[in-house]
Formats: sequence, structure tokens, C-alpha cells
Amino acid sequence: MVRKKRFALSTTQIILLSFLVTILLGSLLLSLPISSASGEAVPYLDALFTATTSTCVTGLVTLPTVSTWSVFGQIVILLLIQIGGLGIITIMSGLMLLLNKKMGIGDRLLIQDAFNLNTMAGLAEFVKNVLLGTLVIEGIGAILYMLVFVPEFGARGIWISIFNSVSAFCNAGIDIIAENSLCNYATNFLINTVTSVLIILGGLGYIVWWDVLRVVRSRSPKNRRIFRHLTLHSKIAITVTAGLITVGALLIFIFEYSNPLTIGEMSLFDKIQVSFFQSVTTRTAGFATILQEDLTNASAAVSIILMMIGGSPVGTAGGMKTVTVAVLICAATATIRNKSSATLFGRRLSAGSVQKAVAVAVAFLSICTASAVLLMATSNVSALDAVYETVSATATVGLSRNLTATLNTFGKLLIIITMYFGRVGPISLAVALGSKNESQNVIAEPTADISIG
Repeated sequence: MVRKKRFALSTTQIILLSFLVTILLGSLLLSLPISSASGEAVPYLDALFTATTSTCVTGLVTLPTVSTWSVFGQIVILLLIQIGGLGIITIMSGLMLLLNKKMGIGDRLLIQDAFNLNTMAGLAEFVKNVLLGTLVIEGIGAILYMLVFVPEFGARGIWISIFNSVSAFCNAGIDIIAENSLCNYATNFLINTVTSVLIILGGLGYIVWWDVLRVVRSRSPKNRRIFRHLTLHSKIAITVTAGLITVGALLIFIFEYSNPLTIGEMSLFDKIQVSFFQSVTTRTAGFATILQEDLTNASAAVSIILMMIGGSPVGTAGGMKTVTVAVLICAATATIRNKSSATLFGRRLSAGSVQKAVAVAVAFLSICTASAVLLMATSNVSALDAVYETVSATATVGLSRNLTATLNTFGKLLIIITMYFGRVGPISLAVALGSKNESQNVIAEPTADISIG
């Protein structure tokens, strides 16, 4: 008697479904009258859009968060942001550890795939550190925010501070302060600093945190050369992040210097801090201290590039990721210089890493291109606005040139799908929907040279 093969989901498919189920449950809760500030149910499509942008930690909204949702609705949104930033698998694993339940091999595989880790060693400790580190950083951020928001909003400032801290660290970009995001605080040094630090820490990734702490603890007071002892991953993530923020801020400062709609009439110091914040927030955070539609075309182009690159792997940020772009640039440079392999910080990059980077970039750009073309074909929008919107959705940034609220039904559905694809990852989606790996014993196809370039 032949047993029927049981249907089983792969770990990647489980991760994809966990996000989808979270979005659907969130949309049902947000569509209830109790979630609305007016007491009348919000249209389901807008509830679905809000649940998606929260779970995918994007930040694009069709309805203003501060005036549309009740306290209950805002709590639902905050929970979706936290779940989306950490991942439902991480949270469930944390609950298992809290209840002293051992993690099976299936649970470990889920966590490994959820964080795209290369090993299953020490996963239980990794989950504990992620949850504890997130709680500590978000708590500190909330306390610092209270220094501004409590004097201004009273007791409500406590809730605003908690919400903003979680949203900033998870790179969600959703706030409950005003309908113009953080534009009222464009020159507030504390708000700019706290928000930027939370965004950067969330975008660097958990692996970088632990690596830096490991090196700091292992170094003697007389030998504090921390950077040279970091792993290659951490070196790339930190270097590219610092470089992109610095170059991005400099270019935006130059392009917006005389623009009266943005920073043209500000003091030199305020011009610098607003330019810096714009460079940071485009790295998948989505908060805005200046209206994006008022940017010059040059600054908008710089912002699009920064959004496409995004943050670093194993964190709360989106985009193609800093490490991916660094690998692509090094591989291209090695080819141009006729070198057999690409190297970074004295280490040779594996062929597998280069291939994965190429696949991620192609998948990301394909989603952005298809989404932008479809949006332009179905809506009366300019090419710049369409590209800005779709790149922001794919990279889970959340910045918009005042387009999201004006989208028609098809446009909203398109951005919902784009945000979901951008959050779960183009490669994860391809693996989940694809067939099993082909047998390694098949005869390889003949090799042929072709002309490129």
C-alpha cells in the first residue's frame, strides 16, 4: 500500500503566509467601527491598505493616521508595525522561550529563514537578544521623545512617544502627531536626532549590533581598534550606511540650498540637519520633515536611489540592502579590472554571494519597473511621482510625493501588492512559489560563450 505524500509548506512559504494572515486579520480589525475615530467603519480597501503598510513597515497611507483611527485602531496599527518589524516567527519563538519550551528543528529553520541567517547555531540566544535589544532601544527612544511630546501634548504625549519610537525603530514611518508627518519638527534637534538614531539602528541589522558588542567586550582598554576586528558583513553594512547617509545629505544640501519650498530660508545649521534627516529617512524609514513634492528633481532622484538601496540585512529596513549593492559594485569593478574574483576588505567574495546579489537586484528592479508602468498606465500621474511611489512601496520606505491619498482603486491594490512583495523579499517569494530544487545528478547543459556589453 502506497502512502500518499502529505502536503507540507516550506519554511519560506510559512513566513510568507504568516505576513499575509497578519495583514488580513489586521484589516478586519481596522474595518470595525471601534477602530475609527468617527465611529463609522472605514472602507475595507483603506483598512486593508493600512494593515498592509503597517505590517510591511512601509508608511504609505491613504488616510491620515492621526485623525482617522481611534485609540483602539492606533493600538492595532502599532501591534502590526511591531509584528512586521520583528516578524511573527520571531515573536512566536520568543513566547516559546518565555514558556520554557524547547525549539525544534522546524522552529530553528523558520527563524533561520526569517532572518536570512547562514547558520542555526545559537538561534535561541539570538531571538532573546533581538527581543530584548528591541525593547530596550524602543524604550529609550520613547523616554527621549517624551521630553518634547509630553510638555506639548500632556498625557497623550506618552502614547505618541511610544508609538513614534516603535515606528521609527521598525522603519515604518507612521506617526500619530500630525497629517504632515514630522514637518512641524523639521528644526527640532532632539526629534531629528532621536528619530535618526532609531532609524539607523533598526536599519543596520541585529547581526551588526551583536558583532560590535562582541568586539567591544573582547578588546582591552589599550586596544580599541574595533572596526578591524568586525566581521566582513558588519564592515560592509557600517561603511556603506555611513557613506550613503553622508553623500546623500551632502547632495540634498546642495540641491535644496536655495529652494524656498524646503530649506532655502532656513539657517545654515537647520539646512544641515534637515538635509541629514532626509538622507536618513529615505533609507526605508518614511518620516518626512519636508514635503517630498517640494523637492527639486535632482533631490528626488537622489532620494529614489537611497530608497532603492535601503538598509542592511537582518534588520527592520527594506530595499535591495547595503551589502547587496556593495557586492554588485565590487563584482562589476573586478570584471572591469579583469580580475578573477571580487574582494572586499581583503576578503574574496564567493560566487554564490555575487549570484544572490544579482538575483535580488534583478527581482527588486523588476517589481519596481512593473509597478511603476502599471501605475502610470492606470492613473494620471507623472513618471517621477509614479517611480517615487513604487520605489517607496517596494523598498518599504513610505515617502510619497502626495500621491498615495489620491490613488484610485486599482492604484491602491497595486501598491498593496507591491508593499507585500517588497517586505517578504523578491527572492523569498520566488523560492516559496517555485518548485523544489532539481536533482544534482542530472547531466549539465553544454556551456557556450556569448557577447555582453
